Amino acid sequence: MNDSIHLKYLIVNETDLSWGLTINSVGYQSITSQESYPPQNHPTRYLFSTEKGRILDEYQLLYITRGKGDFVSSSTNKNSMQPIKEGNMFLLFPGEWHNYMPDKRTGWDEYWIGFKGINIDNLVDFGFFNKQKVIFNIGMNSKIVELYKQAIQYAIEQKSGFQQILAGIVTHLLGLAYSIDKNSVFENSELANQINKAKVIILENFKEIKPKEVADNLNMSYSNFRKIFKEYTGFAPLQYIQELKVQKSKELLTNTTISIKEIAFLMGFENQEYFFTSFKKKTGITPLEYRKFTQGGMIER
Repeated sequence: MNDSIHLKYLIVNETDLSWGLTINSVGYQSITSQESYPPQNHPTRYLFSTEKGRILDEYQLLYITRGKGDFVSSSTNKNSMQPIKEGNMFLLFPGEWHNYMPDKRTGWDEYWIGFKGINIDNLVDFGFFNKQKVIFNIGMNSKIVELYKQAIQYAIEQKSGFQQILAGIVTHLLGLAYSIDKNSVFENSELANQINKAKVIILENFKEIKPKEVADNLNMSYSNFRKIFKEYTGFAPLQYIQELKVQKSKELLTNTTISIKEIAFLMGFENQEYFFTSFKKKTGITPLEYRKFTQGGMIER
């Protein structure tokens, strides 16, 4: 894609709004070295002055695929610019003052997509994205470029249901930004090997293993092991073990006729009552109800 593509706005109807995520803008532009920014053909609806910055009424997710520049916002320290480089994505928040620009010496190539709705608001409310951490270290990723290009094409064609397709693309982009950035800390590191080793140890010994024993096996302090394990997997070690026990119990309840008491013993639960309590807490139903349901029976309430 050599030419800049700008879509000033996308039409949103009542049906689109009820989907939970609507897309207002999508595009690409290439800024050469020494070129003014924003360029003259930038959509007037989104035009801003790099001397004053701006505030939007939507979220925007930008991806830089060439060059470098700087970014600043109210929440990231208004007096200190943060470096942006190729392979970075950054998220703009509605109602948040921000400013960004490519380095005059390099320019940059940028993709962007603007959106709003309850779905993204919920992701922010649950802490997946926040105004203090808006830059994501993605690296050069052809899949992400292809998603932006697909979004541009769907926006150009504007066939029936295009807003829903674009909403799916935005969700995919956000998921990739969150996951790739989160895992970039562990990629090709000894920490990643340690956590993967811990997962294998737990898988092979989940019936009786204790989290501290796993940490000892890795020659790590338990507090450090717990912190890193949770960052990597989303579970504290004990939660991970309990989750594994419940998942393995589900397999036995569905595919065998082994008694529930024996399953509790096989999975390393202290007793049948604790098994019932743990299982229902995770699934919302008892082991017996789960067995009836998965083996074709009806759950009686």
